[in-house]
Amino acid sequence: MSHGRDNHARPYGVVGSFTTPEALLEAAQRAKDAGYRHMDGYSPIPVEGLADVVGRPKDWMLTGLVLGAGATGAIVGFALEALTSAVSYPHNVGGKPLVSIPMFFPVLYECTILFAAAAATFGMFAMNDMPKPHRPVFNAEAMVRASQDRFVLCLEASDPNYDLDRAMAFLRDQGAETVEEVWTSEGY
Repeated sequence: MSHGRDNHARPYGVVGSFTTPEALLEAAQRAKDAGYRHMDGYSPIPVEGLADVVGRPKDWMLTGLVLGAGATGAIVGFALEALTSAVSYPHNVGGKPLVSIPMFFPVLYECTILFAAAAATFGMFAMNDMPKPHRPVFNAEAMVRASQDRFVLCLEASDPNYDLDRAMAFLRDQGAETVEEVWTSEGY
C-alpha cells in the first residue's frame, strides 16, 4: 500500500493547434458555447478576449481582495494602537486625546500597505495556480510552437463534458491543424 501521490498515467486533455489567433479565439468561444468550462489557450502573443472566453478570474477579484485586505490592515493597525495607547498603557501627553487619528496615521498607513501587498502577492499566486513547476499540457507536441507561431487550445479532462472522442472531433471540426491527447502521471 502506497501512501504517496498517485502517479498512474491518466488523460490530462486534448490539445488542438491553430494557425491564427482569430481561429483560436473562435474555437474557444465555440467550445464555451458547447459547454466546455475547463479549457485554456496558449499563444505567442496576447489574444484580446481569450481570457474572458476560457474563464480566467476577472481583474476585479484581485482588486477586491487587495481593497479588502487594505481595509482590514487599517482596522488592525487602528485597533492595535487604540488598545495599546488607551487601554493597556494610557499615558496622557500634553492633554492630547488617547485615541488620535493623526497620531495613529503612520501605523495605519503601514498596516494598510502591508496587508494589501501581502494580499496582492498571495492572491496572484492563488489565481495563477502557482507554484506549479510543470503543467502536463506542455507534454504535447503542439506546445513546442506555442511560443513561436501556433495558437493552442486545450480542453481539459477535468471538464464534466469531457469525452476523448468528442473533444478530438470537436477540435478537428474547428479547423485545428493538429489534435492530440495529452497524458499525465504527475497527479494533477
